Amino acid sequence: MERTPAELIKRHQAGVWRYLRMLGCDAAMADDLTQDTFLKVLCRKNFVQHNDAATAAYLRRTAHNLLVSSARRSKKAKQVEAFDTLDEIWDRWAGADLTGDEAVDALQSCLKGLTERARLALRMRYADSASRAEIGEALGITEHGARNLMQRAKQQLKTCVTSKMNPR
Repeated sequence: MERTPAELIKRHQAGVWRYLRMLGCDAAMADDLTQDTFLKVLCRKNFVQHNDAATAAYLRRTAHNLLVSSARRSKKAKQVEAFDTLDEIWDRWAGADLTGDEAVDALQSCLKGLTERARLALRMRYADSASRAEIGEALGITEHGARNLMQRAKQQLKTCVTSKMNPR
């Protein structure tokens, strides 16, 4: 199905952006590279949209290549896993949902099932980049206790998200 440029962007933009975030881009860089990805693809005269899955894979490969080029230009090249490995990880995470919305919704739902302490510990660690010692101090537990709390919370999230994404 051939989509107009606006339809193509609407269908795939969130997926490309989330893929770039998975690769380690900050939000601003993911914004820029997502835009560059669509510009590059839409300016190609020989670009053919075979189906949504093939188009999504092509857009991810283009975004990955733009990220690698950007890193080389800025001389901040870092080792990034092979593209095929990253694509397999993305497919496991997002599945048939090209945008990743289903996985994000599942995660948000599962977060509600955690205790307030566990949510606070994870928020401090991943949103605020707090150390385990800082988290322990804020929660009135040891650094080791903070580590255990976060490990249990992450395992609980993994189990919950997996069950929501792969219902039997």
